[in-house]
Amino acid sequence: MKSSFSKIIDSETPVLVDFYADWCGPCKMLVPILKQVKDEMGESVKIVKIDVDKNQSLAAKYQVRGVPTMLLFKNGKQLWRQSGVVQKDAIVQIVKSHS
Repeated sequence: MKSSFSKIIDSETPVLVDFYADWCGPCKMLVPILKQVKDEMGESVKIVKIDVDKNQSLAAKYQVRGVPTMLLFKNGKQLWRQSGVVQKDAIVQIVKSHS
């Protein structure tokens, strides 16, 4: 998983990574929000979901302590992170500001 994850985030296109867990209520609230972000932004953002229970080493590497936690990467660099549910307009603004 690690090497492919490095390839995914090493992208000119901003990559929004959503660290989530199946048992997490707020994570479920984020699903339709991220869909709206993708619908609005299309190809100008990649959205990747990472299950922390299945990818514990990756979650540990990025010090994800709580879910949901979103990280924004571009060219392999972390540009932003936020834990908790973030509304669509805020996410769109953050991605655009780093595009």
